[in-house]
Amino acid sequence: MSTTKAFASQADLEEKKVTFSRISEHAYAYTAEGDPNTGIVIGDTSVMVLDTQATPVMAQDVVRRIREVTDKPIEWVVLSHYHAVRVLGAEGYRDAGLKNVVASRATWDMIVERGEADKASEIGRFPRLFRAVESVPGLTWPSVVFEKELTIRLGSVEVRLKQIGRGHTAGDTIAWLPQEGVVFSGDLVEYGATPYAGDAHFKDWPATLARVAALDPIALVPGRGEALIGRDKVKEGIDGTAAFLTDLWTSVKAGVDAGHELNRIYKDTHAALKPKYGHWVIFDHCLPFDVTRAFDEANGLDHPRIWTAERDREMWAALEG
Repeated sequence: MSTTKAFASQADLEEKKVTFSRISEHAYAYTAEGDPNTGIVIGDTSVMVLDTQATPVMAQDVVRRIREVTDKPIEWVVLSHYHAVRVLGAEGYRDAGLKNVVASRATWDMIVERGEADKASEIGRFPRLFRAVESVPGLTWPSVVFEKELTIRLGSVEVRLKQIGRGHTAGDTIAWLPQEGVVFSGDLVEYGATPYAGDAHFKDWPATLARVAALDPIALVPGRGEALIGRDKVKEGIDGTAAFLTDLWTSVKAGVDAGHELNRIYKDTHAALKPKYGHWVIFDHCLPFDVTRAFDEANGLDHPRIWTAERDREMWAALEG
């Protein structure tokens, strides 16, 4: 590996084209060529946003797109999980009518435990995604916290929030619109983008994906990548995510079982996965974090260690050097 390789996504400065698309009668997807997605549900009298963008200033573009199709108040923000790039834009919806910020109990616990560290870590990794970071007033704290499942009705439109298992984080929440067969998966599913697994539970994630698939959705908005329309496309997204996780875990576990050190396991895993997944968005960004977490889990550490800005750079130097 080159010692001059830029840290994380600091060299990623190219702006992405935003697409705002309608995927069912009441559901929309805000996507940007592999940047973090935002989901929107427009109900009878109000609007729900799923994942906020990284800063309040960036959230204003989501508001602008919503205002092109409805003037209903944006009363609900749902956090699919707690990562700064997903949640720190929440205040950007306040003037548009925001009343409730919703998250799972496990996500709340993650904010308490590692919210500030995660904020500093992610801002350092993704300078382009944190444009106008000075507009972030602080951590995003949910006003509504639920255990396992919560149904919210936007008039006649039913949204079921489900924490269906650990995967990308311990607190992953999906939003399921049973009347329309639509799932907003957060980062449990990615499409054409490398899953970030620095806070993951590798041994649980495939079973959690199977529960998403068991809903038999006809449309799915992944955490990154284009909206997936039709059962075949949804299956492709879920299966692709599962294959990446399995391939990475298999490589790392084999290295741990052989007694290899992290640096060698990382290089072996990079070589093994690059031909199949190297074209996916943020592959080289994610892999050091993913392998490090898999290495910890394979060595018996169930609870992910907290990433800090300092730990990020130490890890990067050790693996990419």
